[in-house]
Amino acid sequence: MIDPVTTEIIRCALVQAAEDMNTTLIRSSYTPVIYEAKDCAVALLDRDHNVLGQSSGLPIFLGNLEVCTRETERRHGPEVWREGDVWVLNDSYIGGTHLNDVTVYGPIFVGGDLAGFAASRAHWLDVGSKDPGGSMDSTSIFQEGLRLGPVKAYEGGRPCVDLHEVIGANVRFPHATLGDLRAQVSCVLMGQRRLTEIVSRWGLDTVMAARDEIFAQTERMERAAIAAIPDGVYRAGGHLDNDGIDLATPLPVNVAITVSGDAMHVDLTDCADQALGPVNCGAAQAVAAVRVGYKLLVSGDVPLNGGSFRPLSVETRPGSMLAARSPAACQYYYSHLGLLIDLVVRALAPVMPERAAAASYGDSMIVQFTGTDPRTGKLYVSQEATVGGWGAWEGGDGETCLINNVNGSLRDMPIEVLETLFPVRVTRYEVRPGSGGAGRWRGGDGVVREYEFCSDTSLSLWFERSVTPAWGLAGGEAGAPPRVTLNPGRTDERRMLKVNALPVTAGDVLRCESGGGGGYGPATV
Repeated sequence: MIDPVTTEIIRCALVQAAEDMNTTLIRSSYTPVIYEAKDCAVALLDRDHNVLGQSSGLPIFLGNLEVCTRETERRHGPEVWREGDVWVLNDSYIGGTHLNDVTVYGPIFVGGDLAGFAASRAHWLDVGSKDPGGSMDSTSIFQEGLRLGPVKAYEGGRPCVDLHEVIGANVRFPHATLGDLRAQVSCVLMGQRRLTEIVSRWGLDTVMAARDEIFAQTERMERAAIAAIPDGVYRAGGHLDNDGIDLATPLPVNVAITVSGDAMHVDLTDCADQALGPVNCGAAQAVAAVRVGYKLLVSGDVPLNGGSFRPLSVETRPGSMLAARSPAACQYYYSHLGLLIDLVVRALAPVMPERAAAASYGDSMIVQFTGTDPRTGKLYVSQEATVGGWGAWEGGDGETCLINNVNGSLRDMPIEVLETLFPVRVTRYEVRPGSGGAGRWRGGDGVVREYEFCSDTSLSLWFERSVTPAWGLAGGEAGAPPRVTLNPGRTDERRMLKVNALPVTAGDVLRCESGGGGGYGPATV
């Protein structure tokens, strides 16, 4: 029996170890999508692949990094782990995400015994897709870049030179890409160091006893929260705008949540078949999205660990948009996941009104442009997410101009960084007034961001949530949908939400207006 004081100290040490890993990754990375936008997440795992500590990062990776270590062990057996080895994986049908999200992980040995794993996932700027940085109109995984793993990147502490050469030969920015790989390896090494320090201080048996108690505490808290929900089946549904190829056909996403005693089951089988366009994901990411919605309602104030989600089961349908099979394109896997998170909350809102919020603007709203920088003569790619409005809740207005709930700690690019690194000027950056849904408590407002291009470039956009904009709850109104205009007020003005590799010229202006969150409760006079 371990005492509660020691348990709490070890709990905090494990969480801080993950934060140290994340800091190492961000400070060591080469590309602004990691060191500025912070498109990454890390986790420290035990030897059974359960989460000991996960840093702040992208919520969509909740309880998801261990999928990679489990799959590696399933394929090669438990004897595959060797001290000094580091593995890499980005297969969309295993990790669930697009190929740009690369997971790097390695075992941690203490005194010759396997004590756990350190893992990180980060967005690589380019992985050799048909268009620089990624394609908004891909129809096959084979158009989306280099697919890896699980495969060793380091063996016995030494780089696997052949793999590094393969990566370098297949991406457009080999120096930066291999630099980000090394940053992720440094993150793994930091995790190895921190867990070794923790085990050396308290002993592996004590750390494992604390782990068991932490997991048990979390499971008890979650089961108690679920037991307080009336038994029943709760449903909600919505639509993606389209798949990026057939722009006229919305795609359904439906959830059915069964609460029975202290357990919850989420059925995702009633959704669209895997699409031609890049809106598919592996099942692991659909599960992760459900976990985000679940955690918002059930245990939002409890740090993620291996006891989380034990009362939750998720069912997907192989061959569907939420459990895609090869060769389905997966570049924009997260649009339906943001919708899915809000749908989980919407389904349970009638029985959890005190914890449920109206829908948020919901999508990453990506702005990407690429070309040759006239200052350097070199190829560049700029990718950034757009902030927007969150939904209101009983007792408060929604947050204004915040990153969506898929992305958590992700940030849009600071203007100073954007204008320094790329040939573009940001001429407007302001709140989009009145875009939040009306209600007793208003939804948060979106943002207006305007770009003036200083040289010819190629523009790609992916803005979602116009077919199913951010809905209100309890009588609140929906938020405004997004709006994107090229050259507003000119004779060549063009409205669009999705476009891939559109040529634009120096002096063209792009105005992006993100959506607002839904309101809560009927508006009062």
